[in-house]
Amino acid sequence: MDKDSQVGVARAKLKAHASTAPRKRKPEMNTRNRTMSQPRVLLVDDDRSVLEALGALLESEGFEVTRAANGHDAVEKFREHRADIVLLDLNMPVKGGWDAFERLTSINPLLPVIVITARPDAYPIAKTAGVAALMQKPLNISRLLEAMSELLAEPARQRFSRITNQEPQTRYLR
Repeated sequence: MDKDSQVGVARAKLKAHASTAPRKRKPEMNTRNRTMSQPRVLLVDDDRSVLEALGALLESEGFEVTRAANGHDAVEKFREHRADIVLLDLNMPVKGGWDAFERLTSINPLLPVIVITARPDAYPIAKTAGVAALMQKPLNISRLLEAMSELLAEPARQRFSRITNQEPQTRYLR
């Protein structure tokens, strides 16, 4: 299956899941000055339809979503609206995914980032960089949501171990 076909299948799955997914209670999370609020997600992808479909799905699951169409916008929006977790595409214009990853994690080294890519060879780089998780396209939505929940609940000590490569724990989501 060529890349365009894979993207089309992924979009169809996202739209189908978004329209049939049951509404859930909003997740609760304790961070800084917030006691009971929606976890904040920074969703970064240059494909507008993915931004809209996946963003709508995440909102229906109780997340507060900030969307960015490239790495440069992602860094600027993160500075304005700190996110609790980032979903980051790698292949983007202006500033690519790895550049954005470096900038975002220089602002907040413990930030959990899930890299989403069509590149089959990205896992070794992701593991070395301390990425929280990597998911290849097409997306498995239920696995993505499960990983997001796990990462949001992950203790800071475990995040620190991952980013310092003391205990590399990059999840490979399939």
